[in-house]
Parts: sequence; structure tokens; C-alpha cells
Amino acid sequence: MDEGGCAFAVIFAFPRSRKTFYATAFMSLEAIYQTIPHRPPFLFIDEIVEVTENGATAKRTIREDEPQFEGHYPGNPIMPGVLLCESIFQTAAIFLANHKVDADTDSTTLTPVLVRIQDARFKRMVKPGDEITIEVTYLSQVHQFHQLRGRVLKDGKPAMMLECTLALIDEGKAAKEA
Repeated sequence: MDEGGCAFAVIFAFPRSRKTFYATAFMSLEAIYQTIPHRPPFLFIDEIVEVTENGATAKRTIREDEPQFEGHYPGNPIMPGVLLCESIFQTAAIFLANHKVDADTDSTTLTPVLVRIQDARFKRMVKPGDEITIEVTYLSQVHQFHQLRGRVLKDGKPAMMLECTLALIDEGKAAKEA
């Protein structure tokens, strides 16, 4: 495994972009830390299984000792739907960092910001002990706004789904302009 935590990577070059794209077959927690600013207890993905040209797939095991279960709900813990949404947003941020960042942009200064949530639907409860798969599919881009579709699967069946728009805000550029 290399220093970035990627066990396997295939390099693709896109003719319209100066960006080299890595189709990652596995991304460790350390590599996730290097890619997005989220940290426990507000990190809701354990590993990235795959990042492709069109999307990303992540996994997460829901643990009993997570702080949200102290109040949601004692004696009958259920993973809050907004945190399932957040797992999609974090997977989307990793996809964008690996695929939609220009070669001349320092990705360490980019912050993924949620702009819009559309059509969120919740189908199945997720509880401690469940392993979920988070899938994100890229839909379109208008300027710095990226539209994606996401879903959380439990036992191979949809637990929830949504569409969202994220923007990549360049904090480094904003600081230089200030």
C-alpha cells in the first residue's frame, strides 16, 4: 500500500482536462483524512471502496457506541436520517476531490459545501451493527456547483436516497483575495 492508503489505483487521463484521474479500488481512513476535512465524531464513512469517472462507493459499519444513539433513541437506537445524508455528502466530496479538481488548484484548500438537497426519501431504518454501502453518481456541473445522486444501501436494498448539489469553495483563493 502506498503512503496515500490506496491499495490499487488505475490512472486515466482525460483529454479535456489537465487532471490525471485515479480510479481507486480502495481508500483507507488515513487517505480519507487527506482528502476531506471531516473528522470523528462527524466522519460517516469508514472506507472508500471505489472512485470511478462517474461516481464513488463507500462503506460504513454503524457502531453501538456512537454518540447519536444516546438520544436517538435510548433503548431502540436508529441512525438519524440526516447522518445517512451526511454519509452521501462526504462520499460525494471525496469523489469531487478525486475527479473534479483542476490540475492548477491546490485541493488541500478546497472545502466541499452543501448547497442543496432534493427529493430525500427514507425507505429502511439503519441500526447499530448494520453495514451500509454509500453510492454516489455524478450528474452535472454548472460553474463550481456539482449535482449528484446518492443512495445508502442496507443488505443491498435502498435505505435512503437523494439528489444534492455541492460546491467546492477554494479557501486558499478567498484568503489571497481578502
